[in-house]
Amino acid sequence: MAVDERPALYEMFDERFRTGKCMNGDRDLEVLFTGCRWAEGPLYVPAWRQLIWSDIPNDRMLSWDEETGAVSVFRRGAGHTNGNTLDRQGRLITCEQGNRRVTRTEHDGTVTVLADRWQGKRLNSPNDAAVKSDGSIWFSDPDFGITSDYEGYRAEGEIGSNNVYRIDPDSGEVRLVADCFGAPNGLVFSADERRLFVSDTRAGCIRVFEVRDDGTLSDGKVFADGAGRPQARFDNLRFDDGGRLWAAAMADGVHCYDPDGTLIGRLVVPETVANISWGGAKRNRLFIAAETSLYSVVMGVTGTHPTGPGHQPYRR
Repeated sequence: MAVDERPALYEMFDERFRTGKCMNGDRDLEVLFTGCRWAEGPLYVPAWRQLIWSDIPNDRMLSWDEETGAVSVFRRGAGHTNGNTLDRQGRLITCEQGNRRVTRTEHDGTVTVLADRWQGKRLNSPNDAAVKSDGSIWFSDPDFGITSDYEGYRAEGEIGSNNVYRIDPDSGEVRLVADCFGAPNGLVFSADERRLFVSDTRAGCIRVFEVRDDGTLSDGKVFADGAGRPQARFDNLRFDDGGRLWAAAMADGVHCYDPDGTLIGRLVVPETVANISWGGAKRNRLFIAAETSLYSVVMGVTGTHPTGPGHQPYRR
């Protein structure tokens, strides 16, 4: 009998990774597409039955069709798009690194600029966004898109720091809510929206903030860091419906954290992981954008929807 030399997909660090059924599901990753320069920002759109994602250096967004498996160009000349999410009306919210702005794609295909400046100064390069149930849009603004011409356009920053902002749903005002980062990256709300989790790629940690009723944040504290995993540099974040936090850990695959902050397991991925997203009809398919490729794995756990509480999940 031939020996299977493939690396195991799941690596357990704590028994809760097994008892929580995090190791149930596919044995191997499925390669949906390869040929990107740096794949980012996967987002499953239930109404379209498609997964869209960004190929930042090639300045394009791609689309994978769930029914046919076909991949096509969704948008070319995309402003070196990074993260994508949906608002409460199902419209596409996009962080455009190259254009240094956050935009919304309307249902008729037109693009509306939601934020490109703070206090009259140009944003650095918006990276990832999260939408709260009140319609406010929260986004991270590191300098990744202005440090070179590879993922944007080299430029001097006007703000002088890398921050997280909130766009008011009524006035459109852009307000700074946190400025304690080396490079804020992925962000996601807890199920009750009382906490905001933000990865800091340069600091090698995930921070958690209490969200006050007036839309401001507490000082925050470290939820998890890369201690013992020096190759881990955190990018985007997603929750499953068991309250576990899944984090793109770049060169260390996909990490899974118990609600108490314990690293209980990981998914081993053959390329550097940029972003992850839940999708599929049951939201139990994890999509992984990693360097040149888009992967997926159908799992025994179910992810939460990016638009948060109150969303009615898609059913066939």
